[in-house]
Amino acid sequence: MKKRTIAEPYKIKVVEPIKVTTRKHREKAIKEAGYNTFLLKSEDVYIDLLTDSGTNAMSDNQWAGMMLGDEAYAGSRNFYNLEKAVQEIYGYRHIVPTHQGRGAEHIISKVLIENGDFIPGNMYFTTTRLHQELAGGTFIDVIIDEAHDPAADFEFKGNVDFNKLATLVKKVGAAKIPYFSLQANTNMAGGQPFSMENLKELSEYFKKKKIKIILDATRAVENAYFIKKRESGYKTKSVKTILKEICSYTYGCTMSSKKDHYCNIGGFLATNDEKVFTNAKELVVIYEGLHTYGGLAGRDMEAIARGIYECVKDENIAARIRQVEYLGNKLLKAKVPIVVPIGGHGVFLDAKKILEHIPQEQFSAQALTSALYIDSGVRGMERGAVSAGRDKQGKNIYPKLELVRLAIPRRVYTNLHMDVVAESVIEIYNNREKIKGLKITYEPEKLRFFQARFKQTSWRRG
Repeated sequence: MKKRTIAEPYKIKVVEPIKVTTRKHREKAIKEAGYNTFLLKSEDVYIDLLTDSGTNAMSDNQWAGMMLGDEAYAGSRNFYNLEKAVQEIYGYRHIVPTHQGRGAEHIISKVLIENGDFIPGNMYFTTTRLHQELAGGTFIDVIIDEAHDPAADFEFKGNVDFNKLATLVKKVGAAKIPYFSLQANTNMAGGQPFSMENLKELSEYFKKKKIKIILDATRAVENAYFIKKRESGYKTKSVKTILKEICSYTYGCTMSSKKDHYCNIGGFLATNDEKVFTNAKELVVIYEGLHTYGGLAGRDMEAIARGIYECVKDENIAARIRQVEYLGNKLLKAKVPIVVPIGGHGVFLDAKKILEHIPQEQFSAQALTSALYIDSGVRGMERGAVSAGRDKQGKNIYPKLELVRLAIPRRVYTNLHMDVVAESVIEIYNNREKIKGLKITYEPEKLRFFQARFKQTSWRRG
């Protein structure tokens, strides 16, 4: 029998108008924004794939929960609903809410890291690494080599390389490693998962070394889905069951609820350790708010709690991944170089391969992101040299991956929107020689990709 189409497990009951602009308007807008898509006005964007963080569509159940917000300063009932949801779905005993994921990153870094420590991980993430550095630590990448190769069709590019890890431990000593920073569905590698087998081995290794594993659980539901689809022994297990097993091998987690939980704001730090929990509660009062709201309104905590239960439903995560694959497969069919396998939260364009005439020193991913916006009003994000920033000597870091991320918000766009995106990317790819490189005219010292400004350069290779 012919394979039947599987529709989204929801129907649309509220819509938001978006406008189409002219190419002339977009050329002016991106120039005024210094060729940085972060500095564009939302009203000038047609299809917004800048990020899947806080840009998702909440369900009617979540919106109903917003009306039940208990805005008491202390002891909000919504906090206890959130606590129960985390305990049931993720399996951690203690939770400290924060305004978003980076609040949790900040707190765990201050609790666990001492000056001179080293924090290994399966590829850096921008805000995570910065908080580790501000706490006096140094991040060390120990991800497998395949993760740095966009064309390597390996199913678990988020896996840890144990030879790299052992070399670091031998060099600095286990006492100088407060924890391992494990990212679910590694963002900067193209939304790539780790395997349960690799995680189990990592857990056993660190038990002997008495080193903690802190999970970045932001997209752990996506990682659980890929384990279900790709790893032996998990095909009949639910995403909910797999997620809880992932967390069981870790010491705690940081979470941005703006991703998997469909919410527009919020996050938390969760742990099974009483001492870490006590220290984190003290710090959250200083930096975020009381430990029973952590910078969030009661209504937002309620939306998160309800989103936690929704996100682990197999049909919801399957529909989310199908749409990402829909866009990625259209680009692969047109032979556009992208990161493979197709990731969990977006499609990543290989800017280094697409714009071979532009050297990485001229920020080819940033140039490609700008060109995409000019062509169609689609806003993506650079994930290359601009995001990598500078080293301690002030020199630009040039990572092996020079990517443009097209992050797809959950339950927001239809596949017709993805068709528009694909057609634009293909058009740009077919006329890629016309794209010019960029040079920086302004950059902040930290996390420059958010606010840096650029101008086009006339230099061309060859």
